[in-house]
Amino acid sequence: MKILVFNAGSSSLKFGLFEMSDHPAGARHILKGSYERFENGACTRCLTGEDGPVREDSAPLDDIAAAIADVPAVLEARGLGAPDAVGHRIVHGGEDLAEATVIDAALLERLDALTPLAPLHNPANLHAVRLAQGQWPDLPQVAVFDTAFHLTAPRRATTYAVPKAWREAGLRRYGFHGTSHKYVAERAAQEIGAPLSDLQIISVHLGNGASVCAINRGHSMDTSMGMTPLEGLVMGSRSGDVDPGAFGYLHRQLGLGIEEIEEALYTDSGLKGLTGLSDMRAVEERAAEGCAEAQLAIGIYAYRARKYIGAYAAAMGGVDAVVFTGGIGENSASMRRRICDGLEFMGLKLDHDRNQGIDLSGMAAPQIQAYGAKVRVIVTETAEQLMIAREVAARLQRRPATRAPRALPVAVSARHVHLSRAAVEALFGPGYQLTPAHDLRQPGNFCARERVTIEGPRGRLENVAILGPERARTQIEVSRTDSFALGVDAPVRESGQLDGTPEITLIGPAGQIVTDGLIVAARHIHINPEDAREMGLEDGHFVDVHVGDAARGLTFSRTLVRVQEKAFTEMHIDTDEANAAGIRVEGEGALAPEHGATPLPGR
Repeated sequence: MKILVFNAGSSSLKFGLFEMSDHPAGARHILKGSYERFENGACTRCLTGEDGPVREDSAPLDDIAAAIADVPAVLEARGLGAPDAVGHRIVHGGEDLAEATVIDAALLERLDALTPLAPLHNPANLHAVRLAQGQWPDLPQVAVFDTAFHLTAPRRATTYAVPKAWREAGLRRYGFHGTSHKYVAERAAQEIGAPLSDLQIISVHLGNGASVCAINRGHSMDTSMGMTPLEGLVMGSRSGDVDPGAFGYLHRQLGLGIEEIEEALYTDSGLKGLTGLSDMRAVEERAAEGCAEAQLAIGIYAYRARKYIGAYAAAMGGVDAVVFTGGIGENSASMRRRICDGLEFMGLKLDHDRNQGIDLSGMAAPQIQAYGAKVRVIVTETAEQLMIAREVAARLQRRPATRAPRALPVAVSARHVHLSRAAVEALFGPGYQLTPAHDLRQPGNFCARERVTIEGPRGRLENVAILGPERARTQIEVSRTDSFALGVDAPVRESGQLDGTPEITLIGPAGQIVTDGLIVAARHIHINPEDAREMGLEDGHFVDVHVGDAARGLTFSRTLVRVQEKAFTEMHIDTDEANAAGIRVEGEGALAPEHGATPLPGR
């Protein structure tokens, strides 16, 4: 399958042609090209093939429509033939579009409605979509959204503390650069040699646009850009974080209107506002010549990035790797050093020789931390077009269910604990064996007669069930409401992912223990292989499931699929989720139409 990828701006068009294959990267990048600076009936056209640059000239093209119309001739001239599908980078997909989506009229209408959230980006993206549909009317066209990766962030990270009416109007944090951050995280995990689902990574994308992302076990937990790409780091011409009170102040003092202020924050701020230059290389050269403004700008730029790295390490409760990408992140050894200096307290220390001598050819991802440092520091080129091609291929190759959708049993999982042998003996006495009270529907699992108490700094939960058999490590599963009752912030985790979880006290008749392992269990589906084949599901994928009746039911997104031999097929949700969906002990759900299985990070 050959996939053509477009990334359209207001005055430029970038494209890439990929052959999806068994290549380690998942695709072979056959050709990439760009059309830049449409002026006076001409633009600069640059093409790069597998063997390097092959053509660069001034093409007689005066707009993006002419550039897209030129692409088939470019492909034909190189003997590459027509693509099988077209993928498009769309900057803003809103709060619902969490995966690559086949484009139709209804989707375009939804995306047009999002223009107020991305007025500088989405119109150009959608213009290119419509042009490509006209050029290749019989090919599937697929949208891949910059915002999609960040939709896993918890509400505490995406919610602004503003009036409810504002939030209902769409004011929330979305985040951008998601395709880049997702690729960088997967590439870093590959370099480290560990599943992405086991790692805590901070991705630092430094270019003309810049953002930092906290990637907690494969999921975006927080990112520096917010409702718009203005929030966060200092950028080439964008301000990054400013006090929102500045709008009123500037209006009163300088007579500026909202549109004037917004335009200046996008186009005349950042490095440009501080120095008159938006290119970091030029700023560094000016600083080396003794320019105080340039020196200050570099200090502000590095300080802001370092502050976000420290904040995200704290938010995740640790960090395994910091990964630099983007034009500045890849090419400025001095900026990487400025950002990393001072982070030794968290186990991050550069090897300065390795930092100076990196080689990124062949999609390399060199590690540049000092030997023995706790936190890895990695540099790699971002590959957004490659990531888009992967997402398009995955969407188009999705295996449909072989039969009509059927009901999915839903079980409400109340608070409970899984105990290790050491925990059983500490709570009930040496040699004690749990007594099965009744079997659970999952084969080999039972509910014990014994009960324990969970105690936190704010309160306790009495008479908590113990589920057997014993496990290698103690795990305590509560709802979000339970965690507030205990006074402990329990993270949402897949069962068994217990590193870095908070400690809690368990009390039994013979003693008590303080143990980690407190989680809010991520909603999931247990399913046997036969039912998985029938429903078109695979182990480790996420799906959307509608639970409850039509009036009060809810669609639960990103529900993890676990295919297990002899499993009893059912979905597990906690009591908070059940209350929201209007069900009590058991209910019924169904895969949402076009439920879209997306793979578990690291698989």
